Amino acid sequence: MSHANATLTPRGRLLLARCVVEQGWTLRRAAERFQTSATTAARWAGRYREQGAAGMADRPSRPHRSPRRTPTRLERRIVKVRVIRRWGPARIGFLLGVHPSTVHRVLSRYGLARLAWLDRTTGRNVRRYEHATPGDLVHLDVKKLGRIPDGGGWRIHGRAARPHIKRGQGYSFLHTALDDHSRLAYSELLDDERKETAAAFWTRAHAYFTDCGITVHRVLTDNGACYRSFDFRDALGDIAHKRTRPYRPQTNGKVERFHRTLLEEWAYASAYGSDTERAAAYPQWLHRYNHHRGHTALGGRPPASRVTNLSGQYT
Repeated sequence: MSHANATLTPRGRLLLARCVVEQGWTLRRAAERFQTSATTAARWAGRYREQGAAGMADRPSRPHRSPRRTPTRLERRIVKVRVIRRWGPARIGFLLGVHPSTVHRVLSRYGLARLAWLDRTTGRNVRRYEHATPGDLVHLDVKKLGRIPDGGGWRIHGRAARPHIKRGQGYSFLHTALDDHSRLAYSELLDDERKETAAAFWTRAHAYFTDCGITVHRVLTDNGACYRSFDFRDALGDIAHKRTRPYRPQTNGKVERFHRTLLEEWAYASAYGSDTERAAAYPQWLHRYNHHRGHTALGGRPPASRVTNLSGQYT
């Protein structure tokens, strides 16, 4: 495909061909005039004799024949296995005796979505959404984390030492409220997930978002008992409450993905010597997430870049 300033655009090719065919220029003279080779001048002149001005357009680079292309029957079998079983290239290739790279090319040729983009239950493309302004929707969820014994757990002492480590340390409960548009997160490590705790957490989270200039209109939660309580309903007040369908955590996927990120970058990123040490590192990590860590869904910018009234933001 020629660019706009190229010498041999379709119009330039037409001028070259007419110089040779109609005006009798030699191939060498035409090639020098249009700054190309004599072979190229001969090609365009030949096409002009055969097809006229229509022959000056670009042709596709796809070959006329592809003798080594995967047979159509095998391609249909690959597509059928993908649609019915929702397997990846490696498993399909093992079943059909085809190299995974070949399976991948066939799936790409037919425009089949990646497995990461599919709902494994229905096989349909996952519908992704993002609300237009901060506060339109806030995701709430609770993540349960096992506490680290004093002196460190198996990540410090090794798995062989696990029987000697005191069991029954219990759990910490990470309550999180995450804005759908900006991905700005407010999160606290608490001792339980009871209704009173969830209601009090939302009161503090709501105050945080208000201080950031975000007016919350609706919250989305799962069907946990703490979110179905009267205490939580009273804490919401006039804010609309929406719940996910049972067994559909994908609906609350943004906060689920936030929890996966914090597990990788904070909870399990270091070998902490105690649960207190890990808890002390969480506020610093959360600040980095909100203000400094680039977010893929935001074009590499942090969540704070989408909240104009956040402290430290003047854009």
